Amino acid sequence: MLQQDFFSHITSHYQLQLPFVAYRHPNTSTLKGLLQTNLKVNYVDDFDDSGFVFSPFNSEDKTVIFSAEDCKSIQAEQEFSSDIFDSETPSVTSNITSDAHMQLVQKGIDAILEHQFEKVVLSRVEPIAISEAHPIHIFQSLLKKYSSAFIYIWYHPNIGLWLGATPETLLQVEGQRFKTMSLAGTQVYKNSLEVDWDSKNLEEQKVVTMFIKNQLTPFVDQLIVAPTTTVKAGQLLHLQSKISGRLKSGNLKEVIFALHPTPAVCGLPKNETKAFILEHENYQREFYTGFLGELNFKTAKTRNTNRRNVENNAYGIVQNQSRLYVNLRCMQIKDNKALIYVGGGITKDSNPQSEWKETQQKLHTMASVLS
Repeated sequence: MLQQDFFSHITSHYQLQLPFVAYRHPNTSTLKGLLQTNLKVNYVDDFDDSGFVFSPFNSEDKTVIFSAEDCKSIQAEQEFSSDIFDSETPSVTSNITSDAHMQLVQKGIDAILEHQFEKVVLSRVEPIAISEAHPIHIFQSLLKKYSSAFIYIWYHPNIGLWLGATPETLLQVEGQRFKTMSLAGTQVYKNSLEVDWDSKNLEEQKVVTMFIKNQLTPFVDQLIVAPTTTVKAGQLLHLQSKISGRLKSGNLKEVIFALHPTPAVCGLPKNETKAFILEHENYQREFYTGFLGELNFKTAKTRNTNRRNVENNAYGIVQNQSRLYVNLRCMQIKDNKALIYVGGGITKDSNPQSEWKETQQKLHTMASVLS
């Protein structure tokens, strides 16, 4: 399918108010879409189904699925170039006062100093008027700007319209092999990946990495943690550690919810920080800091990589592949506004004013696609 036809399909589906998702995996050029032909809201319980899942922050709420059996699948190659928006992003005037967020951050710091928990991730939502911006055009802008992120537009008329460019993998599984990552720390990109990180950010990254290792240990036969590196996401830098290995035979749902929500979006310990967030943030995150992506898609693998051995190549294996991402750097389109969600990790060394500035930097990064 041509790229133009791909966008025509999802535009038509949106105009007909029918559910769909369109997306592109990081560092690829293939656009994919699932178009649901009815208005039913389907939920997944055991995570044995195949389809595209969209799960909220609160793991007690239901996960929505666009079932592969109920959807038309479309695909095209992206033709336009990436990274065309590397100039400075336009300034955005916040509609939210800094006082409220800084007070929230201080509550988090006080709770940490009182030994209620070790780290908590606190966030806010910023409404920006977009009366003339079409959601498909915003999706195209995200595709152009963020070549190394998972880009998506997700729509169900009974739930809402969401878009995002997330740099964080929750879990990738192919057969029994898995990949995930710990991602924490933030600073502005200034034309170099060779930067210094303060103790607050380094400690935050260490906490996230240890949590993932500990949570996965009961489910794995092998676990490898790569050295921490600095990675670029838009005009921001983060600390990242790639984690991989082999899963034991077992329940994929147990593995997913052992990780979700991670300390990178919730805190540590998980239950205490999740309760603090739900009580003190004063708004509902909904799908922000949830997860989304392909669940149990079928992939074919040949047993022999020697192209000359045609006979053996004919005998392949089909494996389930799941590619799930944390829903960061996202927005919800509602009532002619883009609701942009931003947050940051709070530790005992956090400074409320610095945390406010970090959310402003993240806000500017996402708002740039609205200009």
